[in-house]
Amino acid sequence: MAWALKLPLADEVIESGLVQDFDASLSGIGQELGAGAYSMSDVLALPIFKQEESSLPPENENKILPFQYVLCAATSPAVKLHDETLTYLNQGQSYEIRMLDNRKIGELPEINGKLVKSIFRVVFHDRRLQYTEHQQLEGWRWNRPGDRILDIDIPMSVGIIDPRANPTQLNTVEFLWDPSKRTSVFIQVHCISTEFTMRKHGGEKGVPFRVQIDTFKENENGEYTEHLHSASCQIKVFKPKGADRKQKTDREKMEKRTPHEKEKYQPSYETTILTECSPWPEITYVNNAPSPGFNSSHSSFSVGEGNGSPNHQPEPPPAIADVSHTSELVLVNLLPTSTPQEAQQWLHRNRFSTFSRLFRNFSGADLLKLTREDVIQICGPADGIRLFNALKGRMVRPRLTIYVCQESQQLRDLQQKQEDGDTVTSTFFVYHAIYLEELTALELMEKLAQLFSISSQQISQIYKQGPTGIHVLISDEMIQNFQDESCFVLDTMKAETNDSYHIILK
Repeated sequence: MAWALKLPLADEVIESGLVQDFDASLSGIGQELGAGAYSMSDVLALPIFKQEESSLPPENENKILPFQYVLCAATSPAVKLHDETLTYLNQGQSYEIRMLDNRKIGELPEINGKLVKSIFRVVFHDRRLQYTEHQQLEGWRWNRPGDRILDIDIPMSVGIIDPRANPTQLNTVEFLWDPSKRTSVFIQVHCISTEFTMRKHGGEKGVPFRVQIDTFKENENGEYTEHLHSASCQIKVFKPKGADRKQKTDREKMEKRTPHEKEKYQPSYETTILTECSPWPEITYVNNAPSPGFNSSHSSFSVGEGNGSPNHQPEPPPAIADVSHTSELVLVNLLPTSTPQEAQQWLHRNRFSTFSRLFRNFSGADLLKLTREDVIQICGPADGIRLFNALKGRMVRPRLTIYVCQESQQLRDLQQKQEDGDTVTSTFFVYHAIYLEELTALELMEKLAQLFSISSQQISQIYKQGPTGIHVLISDEMIQNFQDESCFVLDTMKAETNDSYHIILK
């Protein structure tokens, strides 16, 4: 049996009025934007997404940004309403940043069908550390040799072309991308916030960083120097899984607050919208010329939408003129005034042909400015150390150095001057340096023979004058116990049996 609820007349009137009021309240929805004007760009422009609105110039408040960058990591719930969002990251973990084309129809038509360049940086948020950034990064490089502050996880990234990481700029990476295609870059931050705080008693509060993205378009000369857009967000980096624990702690603290206190804080968003900012001042770094110091110069990586694996496209090394006729210059040090062509020849002569393409635009001064850590990171430990030693012209120090003077020659010259009636004001003795590597009596005999311009067979024995004038036969063990840079006066004595000589070290 069907039952129908019969309302009194008064109730029917009330219900009818409520329905009319509800219909009226819905009638205006969508009229402001209109059916055709609704877009994701308008949603992203709402105040809740404007995380740094107060820092922008007034004329930019209603401006629709050409690009939108979204870091796929949740913001902290313990941030007050009018403060900038703060996002916690784990050290070394890959985080996606989606590169979104936010242009309106007809905006920036000059980049349609063309690539743009984006440069990622991890920089200090605190102004105090910004003033000493170079010293801070050099200290980090010293404590973490061979490591980088910022890296791109190339296999996971989509749509990026020619990613590069300059070995001299540990906190910077760059790549090209097509705004009309899906692009996501996965970044890894390897430094943690507490590495830049003063060590006290443990539990130090880490410093915040900024992830900044600067995007440039191509100019008439094919160089990516025309600035399009810059955006950044504030982050803190913790040891692995530390960001998850910190996020949980912040959430539990907020749950304990009263509803009135919670109103003073922002909600935690699942993603972080990077807000517009001024371009990074070091625009001299942005150029289209290939940077030989980049670690991707061996190959060009192009990550497509459907495949995250890099495509290896090796290029043949540049042709170098035949330098076989200059083989005698193999050990000549590279000069700061050397041109890139001369630097290439020096690399080939010193058996560094493998890296000739990598350093194809480097002059002698550019190569000599590289630190030991830079060269090791570019070439690997074995070749890097060898190249660094070759660049600095480091000679292997001999195991033992002694200085000798020919006594008989000095006395003959002195006697000749006296016989000629010349005034002898002072006696000037000239010593010769002898460098020993094997520390044997045979090696010393050969070096002395070269000094006297005779054959080593003409030296019968070598003695050292001992106490009370005795002659002690020099052995390998005695040479091994010589003090470095000892001085000796040489005397020669005719051997009794043949035309050889005895040499005495006094």
